[in-house]
Amino acid sequence: MKNDLLYATWRMAYIEAPKPKDQGCVFCNAPSDNQDDKNFIVHRGDKAFVIMNLYPYTAGHMMVIPFRHTNQFESLSDDEALEIFNLVSKSVKVLKQVMNPQGFNIGMNLGEPAGAGVAGHLHVHIVPRWTGDNNFMPVLADARVLSDAIENTYKKIKEAWQKI
Repeated sequence: MKNDLLYATWRMAYIEAPKPKDQGCVFCNAPSDNQDDKNFIVHRGDKAFVIMNLYPYTAGHMMVIPFRHTNQFESLSDDEALEIFNLVSKSVKVLKQVMNPQGFNIGMNLGEPAGAGVAGHLHVHIVPRWTGDNNFMPVLADARVLSDAIENTYKKIKEAWQKI
């Protein structure tokens, strides 16, 4: 009998890492330690920041997150909401330039029942998409195939961000 194994060794870092409930809010902690390159923070605005998703659906998966800790969409001030959506727009422009996606998923999962992985702090996902990027791997192996390492993607996106 053939022994076919699929490895996703990068997942062990996530499995073994302290979870946000153990160390406070991951989205509050990331910008507070002022290590943007270590935390893959692409941009800091006045009210919100842009960060690479450490556990992306596709290469280039980014998030826009308000600095203020809230999980209530309706609690966003007009200034917060405007900056968040301006940063989403700029994220799309940068991703189009750097990665040439054929489409995007943009959205929020508000609350754990809606699928929010970090339900305590709202965030907007910007996920670049390509025809055929979602193959059999998630279905058969509960694994995703990413075409580039996050460090490489981050560098490309951060450089392009500063030029747009």
